Amino acid sequence: MSTAHQAGTPQVSGWVGWVAFGAVMMMMAGAFNIINGLAAVFTDDIYITGSEGVLLLDVTAWGWIHIVTGILVAGVGFALLRGALWARVVGTVLVMLNMATHVLLMAAYPWWSLLIIALDVVILWAIIVHGEEAQYT
Repeated sequence: MSTAHQAGTPQVSGWVGWVAFGAVMMMMAGAFNIINGLAAVFTDDIYITGSEGVLLLDVTAWGWIHIVTGILVAGVGFALLRGALWARVVGTVLVMLNMATHVLLMAAYPWWSLLIIALDVVILWAIIVHGEEAQYT
């Protein structure tokens, strides 16, 4: 049984799964940020600050920044998974902000930062390139 494609409705392909993947990865990136932030808030010596203070802010401040961005990224990832159009726009901005915070943290933890930045690049690709195919409300 085949269904006719109606004029005006977007054609959905198999690539729409990338939007769901991006949403789930946003939730994971948010969880990683929350864990990273909690570690910084509760254990100040978890970060390597060096003699020049590699981190531009206090370690506890970095922790709170990562907790807040983690909650926002995970929440927007959940909304994106549900198909909200605003989540695609806000998610793009939040993931770019997440990348920027990890660029600033790269001097202290280069491999962790590179991992998160690479994950963020995949998330951006998924929600920007294939976001049109998702059902938005």
